[in-house]
Amino acid sequence: MTTSSVIHVVEDDQPMRDSLVELLEDAGYAVRAYSRAEELLARDAALEPGCIVSDVRMPGIDGLTLLQRLRTSGSSLPLMLITGHGDVSMAVRAMKAGAINFLEKPFEADALLSAIDEALRNSSGKVVEDADLAHQRLLKLTPREQEVFGHLVTGRSNKEIAARMHISPRTVEFHRAHIMEKTGAKGVPDLVRLSLAGQQPKSSK
Repeated sequence: MTTSSVIHVVEDDQPMRDSLVELLEDAGYAVRAYSRAEELLARDAALEPGCIVSDVRMPGIDGLTLLQRLRTSGSSLPLMLITGHGDVSMAVRAMKAGAINFLEKPFEADALLSAIDEALRNSSGKVVEDADLAHQRLLKLTPREQEVFGHLVTGRSNKEIAARMHISPRTVEFHRAHIMEKTGAKGVPDLVRLSLAGQQPKSSK
């Protein structure tokens, strides 16, 4: 696939950065790579339209702060976070701040390319959930599932949820699977978007 969009990769780990650049260039994208968020921010208005793929934890400015700086400066470039295990809660906060998505390392190449394609197809850089549809999907959940859902969208792990609800991690996983099935969500990012939309008032018809 050939595209005029530029993918800006912000990753302090050189082998990972080189791997991402190779993957994206093979997919037909023009790529700019940065070892630190400060390098991307220094380009300011010179940033080409496209999408930003940034690691979460980096020396200096981290991925969440990068997102906040970009939004404060008026940039609407969609930003996706890639994160190691243990960074999920931070990535969830970033989504609530306007990130398009997040992927946990290690991730499949197709998952990254699909998420980038989704971001580029939406001019606002965010997947917008319809409030009425979100309310309908959330009504499918039992009270217990709604409780688990509330913990999931804050970024808590199955083990943490189990401890808070005084149930086993296996039971949490059971509820989680039912939540995914009932809402049609593919992962925690979808659940976060659903939660945000569900907090909006339903339209009057």
